[in-house]
Amino acid sequence: MSYPTGGRSLRRTNAQRASWYFGFIFIVIGVLGFVPGITQNYEALYFSGYTSEAVLLGVFQVSVLHNIVHLLFGFLGLIMARANNSARIYLIGGGIIYLLLWIYGLIVPHHSAGNFVPVNNADNWLHLVLGVVMVGLGVLFGSRSATTGRTSPAA
Repeated sequence: MSYPTGGRSLRRTNAQRASWYFGFIFIVIGVLGFVPGITQNYEALYFSGYTSEAVLLGVFQVSVLHNIVHLLFGFLGLIMARANNSARIYLIGGGIIYLLLWIYGLIVPHHSAGNFVPVNNADNWLHLVLGVVMVGLGVLFGSRSATTGRTSPAA
């Protein structure tokens, strides 16, 4: 029995899989940011700003805004994983956003009103790694031929 796929292959490209995995991970991280115990100093979780002293896994400074951004970024990754081109845009564009956030974290003093996200040194290192990995995967998985599973009409 065959199932209609609306012209799309059921197989996904590497870019689509990477986009889906990153999206899923960002959603998990966003949810965990709201879980007491996994997020330490939960009583100090504020909407935004450096005064939010809640730390995810005891390391990464978070706020309600920070968690919401992770959730939105995650859902965007899942949505954009539906097509190869949009998955690549998510990986490269999202990676660039994380690299800009890394620069932001280096420039803005951590105990100032400008640190509204908020970020700390651990966040900065994570943003650098995420940015480099996401851009790298978006470029590396630039070819659609990876695992599309499509055949030419002449076949």
